[in-house]
Parts: sequence; C-alpha cells; structure tokens
Amino acid sequence: MKKISIAIDGPAAAGKSTIAKLVAKNLNYTYIDTGAMYRCVAFYALKNKVAYEDEKGVCELLKDIEIQMCPDGTIHLNHEDVTSLIRENEVSMGASIVSRYGDVREFLVEKQREMAQGGGVILDGRDIGTVVLKDAELKIYQVASIECRALRRHKENVERGIESDLEAIKEEIAKRDEQDMTREISPLKKADDAIEIDTSDMTLDEVVAHVMNLVSQKIQ
Repeated sequence: MKKISIAIDGPAAAGKSTIAKLVAKNLNYTYIDTGAMYRCVAFYALKNKVAYEDEKGVCELLKDIEIQMCPDGTIHLNHEDVTSLIRENEVSMGASIVSRYGDVREFLVEKQREMAQGGGVILDGRDIGTVVLKDAELKIYQVASIECRALRRHKENVERGIESDLEAIKEEIAKRDEQDMTREISPLKKADDAIEIDTSDMTLDEVVAHVMNLVSQKIQ
C-alpha cells in the first residue's frame, strides 16, 4: 500500500500530537513530534542557564544538541530521556521563544526533513504544511477553542501529578497563540491546501476516525 506524508498543524494544546500518535499507530507510520524538538532546545538552554531571549547564546548550543525520537515514544536529548522534563510549562514558553530564531528553525527543519524522507510519516507542529513538508500529500489544520484546549491541558497536568491552574493555562495558551501567529519566521498559519478540523466538540475517537477517513481518500 502506498505510504504518504501527513502534516498536522495548529495552535498549542489543540491535541495535534495525541491525534498524530494514534493515527501513526493505526497506519504503522513513524510519528515525528516536531514541537518536542523545539522543547529540547529550550530545555537544553534552561539546563545550561542560557536565557531564552539570548538568541546568540541559544544558537551556539545547537552544535552540542543531538535529538532522538525513539520507536517507544520516548524522546532523548544527548542520550538522556527527557520525555517528561520537556513538558514543564516553563519549557513550553521557552520553546515558543526559541522557535522564532532563524538558526534554530533551520537546524530543526533540516532534521525533520531528513526523518520524513520516504513517506510513511506523520509530523505535527506549527509550520509543517507551510514550510517543513510543503509537498505532504495530506495536510490538516487542527483547531479548538482556548477554553477547550486549556481544560485538556489542565486534565493532563492533573493526571501527571503536575500542579495546575486552569485560568493560568488559559492565559498561557492565549499568549502562546499570539507569539506563534505573529513571529517573523514561519508563523503559525493554515496552508492553502490544508483541511481544517475543529475538535472542540469532538471526542478523540471521532477525530481519529475523521483523519483515518481522509488518509483513505488520499491513498485511494
């Protein structure tokens, strides 16, 4: 069966990675979490006490960064498992800041394109359909209301035992949207040929079924 490339874009906490992982599992495709790659850069900056706003300092760290996406879903930074560490709120905000830097984007986009060669991949992020994989056979733009996204993130945090404040998360998500949509390099926007899915009132199973249906149409 023909294997295609799938790009899923959308704002923070829209559930892109959850959907991408489930669809990848159903199709036996490789899931590439591009947002986690930016989080790795932010985490490495934090670990090395380099301020997120210090563009030169952050970009100098790139030469020492090696990111591995493992088949079991874990993410390794320089051979250290950072899967849960990069999900902290401070790192999330940092990822949005470092993703504005041209050298960081260039470094990671090159890595993402290398990983995506040959198809049979799903990538999710902010600029997959518009920049990273412009020729992806299926492009999806996944959205949801701020209230819905904040509630999902809050539930995730509670389940993981992370201290969580729903109102603070709403503010963070709104701020993150503003940052992502207004940055100079590769701002978040819907690709002209992307199919928009609003998941606010959809269950997880409904979204997965919808995406699987879109994949079937493309493969046929």
